Amino acid sequence: MNKKAIDRKIAFKFGLLVLTTILNGCATTGVDPAGPWEDWNRDVSSFNDDFDETIMKPMAEGYTWAAPDVVSGGVTNFFSNIQDVGVTINDLLQFKLGQAAEDGSRLVINSTVGIAGVIDVATMVGLEKHREDFGQTLGVWGVPSGPYMILPFWGASSPRDFVGLIGDILLDPVSYTVFISGGLVSAATMGAAILDAADWRAGLLVTERIVDETALDQYDFLKAAYMQRREYLILDGNVPDQDAELELDEDFDADLE
Repeated sequence: MNKKAIDRKIAFKFGLLVLTTILNGCATTGVDPAGPWEDWNRDVSSFNDDFDETIMKPMAEGYTWAAPDVVSGGVTNFFSNIQDVGVTINDLLQFKLGQAAEDGSRLVINSTVGIAGVIDVATMVGLEKHREDFGQTLGVWGVPSGPYMILPFWGASSPRDFVGLIGDILLDPVSYTVFISGGLVSAATMGAAILDAADWRAGLLVTERIVDETALDQYDFLKAAYMQRREYLILDGNVPDQDAELELDEDFDADLE
């Protein structure tokens, strides 16, 4: 191994050590490691709820009304295919080589035969859709979650997943069109982002009704759901037996995605 490769390896390990130390510090602050920032979280959650009721939910309901199922399905498939770029890279970073080959094959098949991902041909031929992100990768590497936090506009997260979100943005091909293109393509990128947001929010309408009807305290319910879901994804479903009673139904978990 040459000197440059060794230096990169040392720098990577040092950066990971620093990040782990910071998040461990966050995790040990307060009595409840999952909720020392509850006052902040509830305030931000209230802001997000107002934004959602005013902007996102009406947009999603209008999108659902205007777009036939075949169109909304194609939009969902298109953005899901773009996400498979990051999924495949995170597969490799987690050393899931077989899964990386499967997700890479999904990307190639759907981008070509599936007409830029509008048709999910890969699922039709038996290639399973996986969900990997950089926050999960950090978890697999041993970086602790840190306390539960709510981000303005974005929603449920944690210090680890916030760092992972930045990594996911860097792995998203759409992100780079803003920097390498002119105004027309940038405008198209913004339109694509809005369409993606509307499609994503529309997919949560059913889940929202379930939460409204079953949760006495939505904050506590969603906090528990989010933290359990992240653990489930990081462990690939192999959650400890003692936590079995806390597991979410897989269909409901998929809706949260």
